[in-house]
Amino acid sequence: MQDKLPSGLHIVATPIGNLGDLSPRAADTLKRADRILAEDTRVTGKLLAHIGATAPMSRYDDHSSEAERVRIVATLGEQAIALVSDAGTPLISDPGYKLVRAARVAGHAVHTVPGASAAIAALTLAGLPTDRFLFLGFLPSKPKARADAISEVGGIRATLVLYESGPRLGDTLDALADTLGDRDGAVARELTKLHEECVTGTLSELAGRYAGAPPKGEIVIVVGPPAEREAASDDELDAALDRALKTSSPSRAAAEVAEQLSVPRKRAYARALERSR
Repeated sequence: MQDKLPSGLHIVATPIGNLGDLSPRAADTLKRADRILAEDTRVTGKLLAHIGATAPMSRYDDHSSEAERVRIVATLGEQAIALVSDAGTPLISDPGYKLVRAARVAGHAVHTVPGASAAIAALTLAGLPTDRFLFLGFLPSKPKARADAISEVGGIRATLVLYESGPRLGDTLDALADTLGDRDGAVARELTKLHEECVTGTLSELAGRYAGAPPKGEIVIVVGPPAEREAASDDELDAALDRALKTSSPSRAAAEVAEQLSVPRKRAYARALERSR
């Protein structure tokens, strides 16, 4: 007889396409759990049938009520509850963080069983810098909100990773190219499946490729970081400071210009003090 699974909340990553990617530990956890919380019980039911797990399932997603969350948390002291999403790692652009937070506040154990993640898989295929990356999930669907969201992160020196659907892919690539310029990018789809592909190119090339021809499957877009900016000269720094000093104090002008030109704030402040005399 197997030992009882420790009580608490178990966050279990599931395959993103290839069932062979389910780890032995994940399969064991799902088999021994007292109950499984699933984003879609029909999807998870197929996985459970594949491994021979028979634990009862309940639906848990972004629409689950606070009352349902309270009921779940109340059982964690005695039961081992596994949380899964339809594919990949729960909480990564999927429901779950409110439940994890509530479980922790109540003093219950939270266990993680890591595994597949489409965002990480796409990063490994794209051939773009991976030392710093920012995951954006899904961008807003409305053009103005989408453009604002892209502008907000455009200056961050990190590779960007986002999810998208086939019908919206062309518009999103156009918006990325318009706002960020022609950075290197990649479109990864059908990850770990038979027709897995990762297409690389500039954002404008990718936008042209998928314009009017939306692909099937779940998609990850990876965008390279902005190009390194050459160090600002003293003349550039002085000109920017002179403009800023017309409406701001030396300290505030230095902070604004330092961020704008990517120069050390100490250097900008010293020049600002000289220019303000």
